[in-house]
Amino acid sequence: MCGIAGFWQAKRGGENPLEILQRMGATLAHRGPDDSGTYHDPKKGIGLAFRRLSVVDLSPCGNQPMASVSGRYVIIFNGEVYNFDDIRAELGISHWRGHSDTEVILEAMERWGLDAALQRFVGMFAFALWDRQDATLHLVRDRLGIKPLYYGRVNGDFVFASELKAIRQYPEFSGEISRDALSLYMRLACVPSHFCIYKHLHKLPPGHRLSLSSAAAAPELHQYWSASEAARTGAQTPFAGSDAEAIEQLEEKLLVAVRLRMIADVPLGAFLSGGVDSSLVVALMQSHSGRPVKTFTIGFQEDGYNEAAHARQVAAHLGTEHTEIYGTSKDALDVVPLLPAMYDEPFADSSQLPTYILSKMARDKVTVSLSGDGGDELFGGYNRYIFTRRLWNAIRRSPKFGPRTMARMIRSISPGRVDRVFQMLRSVTPKSARLPAPGDKLHKLANFASAEAWSEIYLRAVSYWDDPSEIVVNSSEPATMRDSITQASWLPNLEESMMLTDLQNYLPDDILTKVDRASMAVSLEARVPLLDHRLVEFAWTLPLRFKIRQGTGKWILRQVLNKYVPAKLVARPKMGFSVPIDSWLRGPLRDWAESLLSADRLGQHGLLNVDAIRVKWQEHLSGARNRQDLLWVVLVFQDWYFQTDHCGKRSAPVERSPGC
Repeated sequence: MCGIAGFWQAKRGGENPLEILQRMGATLAHRGPDDSGTYHDPKKGIGLAFRRLSVVDLSPCGNQPMASVSGRYVIIFNGEVYNFDDIRAELGISHWRGHSDTEVILEAMERWGLDAALQRFVGMFAFALWDRQDATLHLVRDRLGIKPLYYGRVNGDFVFASELKAIRQYPEFSGEISRDALSLYMRLACVPSHFCIYKHLHKLPPGHRLSLSSAAAAPELHQYWSASEAARTGAQTPFAGSDAEAIEQLEEKLLVAVRLRMIADVPLGAFLSGGVDSSLVVALMQSHSGRPVKTFTIGFQEDGYNEAAHARQVAAHLGTEHTEIYGTSKDALDVVPLLPAMYDEPFADSSQLPTYILSKMARDKVTVSLSGDGGDELFGGYNRYIFTRRLWNAIRRSPKFGPRTMARMIRSISPGRVDRVFQMLRSVTPKSARLPAPGDKLHKLANFASAEAWSEIYLRAVSYWDDPSEIVVNSSEPATMRDSITQASWLPNLEESMMLTDLQNYLPDDILTKVDRASMAVSLEARVPLLDHRLVEFAWTLPLRFKIRQGTGKWILRQVLNKYVPAKLVARPKMGFSVPIDSWLRGPLRDWAESLLSADRLGQHGLLNVDAIRVKWQEHLSGARNRQDLLWVVLVFQDWYFQTDHCGKRSAPVERSPGC
């Protein structure tokens, strides 16, 4: 894995372009600690900067920027094309300078052209390609959005990079906050593609190519692969075989996807949570390996936040070389100050904390780690799919005003009062039926029950602040999620509509962003075999019964896994990497939170509704409500804003106005 950055200057400034490139590249050293390089064409104003993490072909023959043999193309490439050996054989070239995938990529584009070559690539990537013959710059991002790529304009010049910190180094960068993007963040806890927290900058959407014919020209976007089209094609040609045939075909495709992602010239391992997806990836890795696979797990001592014991059982059954770490609250809290620099944009999925700790632990022993991300979106693994279906069925069968009347009744009773009633009934309630914070859960149910369409239930399930305009002053939230849900509603059932929406939004904007930044912060390459695009396309041919059966998601993945691991080892409710933010905000994080949520600090930049946030903070501190999700997104933004230099200078500001 690597880091890339560059520019196309419409005008020549006073600063040395090579010094700018070196400075931009230096900010990405964590993505590529093994080598660096630059390319500059003073006549055209093109500049490319590269940082290398050596994974395949560790020799200097793999260094970048790399030119094609003819000299037509120059590339800086972040990622891996796993089927490069097959492409190399198809090209039939007798002499190669080295054995890197980058060299093969260049010659494939020489032979077939950029678009035709892209269709052959199986992998994760974000790259910049300078076509010297046509004087055209191309930026490309992989189909599922595994690797990041930002672009935009700074003072009229076109700039791009793997992370925003490199762009902030460009002369005259002025980081004006986009209030509309901030409103999206307050809903989703991340800034979705194609938006960026800064005005005039964007994320290249997954499966897209951007082409630029001159420094001042408008970028042209072309979509070369679409998750929506993959779903549509799959729905039009559904799998018609038996259960056994579907299981067999899926297993074959999984084995190929995992085998390709085990190609590396450096030590390799896997994250193992003990859940279905990671256990399946590790099981298939072990079936390919002649020695124990290195696996890594993190657990926390707090009740309800520990999967380490489950992972240990799976590792023992498969015979892996297993390493586990029990994180403490201090370990997680020590990561909090690192988040602004790690993510570059405000990003508030709290599982970012254990993901970073796990990545750091794994990096002590391996350079590449496989993960099980993608299984939930493709095979119906999220609880919200089943919950939304059940609740919507109940709402539809109820009298017209029944659910809304019930919701009003629930809201008329405070969560604290509900908690007290449940506490009185605790002695006669079975342990399995005792819910933590029942008042909050009942109020959340009331929020869902008042929905007038299933899409509203889903939107509320994935939202942090239901009405971001209440929080972000003078903002207008783009209809990103609503549009995406509407566009996915052509699918035959609401579960698949939610899965497609998550595949196009939650997966790249949250899950993959979290893993990329946390792993690359410690120079660890994370690979995701379940997101092989051929596997994604096959998954969409499978009717819903192969994914959700008898109220349980990932049915077909479980059948494949059962061939390698006894069902009892993974048969438990979904947990994921979670941490007890609610209690930490009332305990070890309280002083930090209070400093960022004070009226003065909240009002300093003029972006947020101070009073509304202070009310939520007081509710949380008093124990009247659990407001951890709402507060965490605000806290992460506040910390990011005040720790980040939004104007490209060397020292972080203490006070500044929006737009610098």
